Amino acid sequence: MSGTNEDIMPEGIEADAIGARAADWVQRRNFWDWSETDQAELDAWLDEALSHRIAYWRFAAAFERTARLAALRPPEEARAGKSWTKWIRRASIGGAVLFVAAALGIGAALLLPELQEKTYATAIGEHETISLADGSQIELNTDTIVRVRASARRRSVSLVKGEAYFEIKHDAARPFIVTAGERRLTDVGTKFLVRRNADRVAVSVMEGRVKLDTPDKQAAPAMLATGDTVLATTNTLSVTRKPAQELFSELGWRHGLLVFRHTMLGEAADEFNRYNAQKLVIADTKTAALQVNGTFRANDVEAFTGAAQEVFGLRVDNRGGEIVISR
Repeated sequence: MSGTNEDIMPEGIEADAIGARAADWVQRRNFWDWSETDQAELDAWLDEALSHRIAYWRFAAAFERTARLAALRPPEEARAGKSWTKWIRRASIGGAVLFVAAALGIGAALLLPELQEKTYATAIGEHETISLADGSQIELNTDTIVRVRASARRRSVSLVKGEAYFEIKHDAARPFIVTAGERRLTDVGTKFLVRRNADRVAVSVMEGRVKLDTPDKQAAPAMLATGDTVLATTNTLSVTRKPAQELFSELGWRHGLLVFRHTMLGEAADEFNRYNAQKLVIADTKTAALQVNGTFRANDVEAFTGAAQEVFGLRVDNRGGEIVISR
């Protein structure tokens, strides 16, 4: 076979785009949480064209060379560089990574884009709004934890627990991905709400579209539109369409409110318990099945229990850490 790798590599803008994508794959594989899904996506990209494989091999080889250089450093420097992230920062300052990237004809920022990661959390009853550098916003509801990552090529959020409302500035070049358990959502220009409990994930799309991937990638992604609400467990997925009024009732917490429409008393009590240290306990299943309607301040348990007494004639016993509602 005649010719060189350069003979079959594209030129100009296309080559730059392929190089940037290859660099991103190398960076993600070595410094991000790498999953079977990520590996499948990489394999698919490599299979698309020989030029993809050549670009990826070049960057992977360059990374291995710089990693070996780091391993040959004096012991005291090696100890200081146990963390790969710390090593990247030192190598970038020392010029090693810059040299490798320049030799390949692409900026160091494309090989190892700056990665920023931060964890945000709210306590019970708290509410916090996070403004990102790209103009996107994330509102955290009570007792919520998120991890936010951003690089030159990608933006991602992991919802560890709780509930968050996203208003995303869409950027096709930098996808915004939200992971909740085994479910992954990709923004297609939208506003959406995600809630994660121990065994399920709920998503409501207020505006725009969201792509929802299945855990095993065996089924095609679900494309959600305005008004769609998803309830997903490990093995099930259901999609329903809700009217705008009902959707925005779910966002009442942004204004400190809980809105109940034909809600069982037990479920309403569970909602109050998310926002308050003193817990509501429903004494029996028949009482828990009573349906309630109304709007309450999230921290006004007294107003809620007072309504339960007045409307249903129920008994309310304050027992210190608990308030028991019974017949």
